[in-house]
Amino acid sequence: MSPKTYFEVVPLSEVAKQDEVSLPEEFKAVILIVDDERIIADTLSIILSRSGFSTLTAYDGTAALALARTSAPQLLISDVMMPGMTGIELAIAVSQTVPGCQILLFSGQAATADLLVHARNAGYNFTTLTKPVHPTDMLKRVSECLAVQKTVFAPTHSPTDDSSRPATYLVN
Repeated sequence: MSPKTYFEVVPLSEVAKQDEVSLPEEFKAVILIVDDERIIADTLSIILSRSGFSTLTAYDGTAALALARTSAPQLLISDVMMPGMTGIELAIAVSQTVPGCQILLFSGQAATADLLVHARNAGYNFTTLTKPVHPTDMLKRVSECLAVQKTVFAPTHSPTDDSSRPATYLVN
């Protein structure tokens, strides 16, 4: 008999409002969510969308990789244990295809540790979370992965400076 796993059910209406992010459309991060359990992928997509992010959802590694190639997400959130392509194989492929993409993996299985050791030996160090993940904790980790920097252009010329080039400021 296999051990039973219990998941805390949190209605979307109870997800903390202070964790919501309101970003202008041009600064919204694109997050690719992948899980072979559709309810998990869809729920996570809803939570992140309601928090101001643009989301793409896939239910297997192959479909996710195709989406990553066409959409270049800023963050990949993937389950580790999936049939066919594992989340770690997907993470490596996405890292190679979209070099700036951040990776956040999650899993509820102990076998993940062995897969992560192989990835580390190959030079990849991915951030991982253990399932189940409370929505507030997930939003916090997503925010940590996506340190959003805005580029603001402002004219810098003065009466003594004839430069007409705008300056670039990075605002955290």
